[in-house]
Amino acid sequence: MSISDPVETISDGGAPLAEELEALVDRLKLVRREVGRIIFGQEQVVDETLIALLAGGHALLIGVPGLAKTRLVRTLGTVLGLEDKRVQFTPDLMPADIIGSEVLDESERGRRSFRFVNGPVFSQLLMADEINRASPRTQSALLQAMQEKHVSVAGRRHELPAPFHVLATQNPLEQEGTYPLPEAQLDRFLIQIDVSYPSLEAERRMLIVTTGADDSEPNEIMSADELMAAQRLTRRLPVGTSVVEAILDLARAGRPETTDMDDVRRDVAWGPGPRASQALMLAVRARALLDGRLSPSVADVATLAAPTLRHRMALNFAARADGTTIPQVVERLVARLA
Repeated sequence: MSISDPVETISDGGAPLAEELEALVDRLKLVRREVGRIIFGQEQVVDETLIALLAGGHALLIGVPGLAKTRLVRTLGTVLGLEDKRVQFTPDLMPADIIGSEVLDESERGRRSFRFVNGPVFSQLLMADEINRASPRTQSALLQAMQEKHVSVAGRRHELPAPFHVLATQNPLEQEGTYPLPEAQLDRFLIQIDVSYPSLEAERRMLIVTTGADDSEPNEIMSADELMAAQRLTRRLPVGTSVVEAILDLARAGRPETTDMDDVRRDVAWGPGPRASQALMLAVRARALLDGRLSPSVADVATLAAPTLRHRMALNFAARADGTTIPQVVERLVARLA
């Protein structure tokens, strides 16, 4: 299978679909340009975050403090016309602090009744800052919201706003007093984004622009309704047979039970499930649109393999003791596509 294999042309809806897709491509160019005006030197991070939002999923951003993760979320909220909120996760944070709680109200006539007060999860773009510092109980409360798009309090169901996305952050260095995210919650994140330091030129530009008297503010380019329309359109993007087969081959080769790779059977404790294949299918569609293409390629699969798979796999003790890492395993899997 070659990375340059062609994919099928647009056949779903004919010319009208092509016109809608081309209009979306033009709008996404404006979104990227506006975000890039505020966020310096993090083009890949911005693109992968936009991919997660276009695909309708959540993203886990991992990076040391001071790399503009909070600024990125706030900027995206403004540019995409989303109501954004931020929660600083701490060990004493309770589920009610996120999803909300019922309070007892008393009317002028003395009648008492319970009223539900929304928590910060009732937003369209929620930043869960240092999510691994919260207790497992609090993390599980967020898990239902991420997967089901609603929360349950006192036996009553409360729907979350649409669209609903969680952009969570983790500090990869300081692990004291943290609670590692369970596999079930990690699997709910469409992609894991590694945030690295900016380049020299980007940091030089950042110093000049951000320490002056004027601080640039982002402008709204899309609305929440337009983003949801873009998400629906992303799902209609046609995918060629070669891309589908590449996704299936990649995911199944990463599972010790179904792989034909001896090193995967030897090193991997558990591999990516079907949700990983679904995430990769949506992500390659979104990446193609961001790049101005009307169909994804196998090259998109290779590029997004690491962000999609690395948080959905675990190594056994022997592999970790030998110094093997998940990125190394994913790199071997991607080599199969060449």
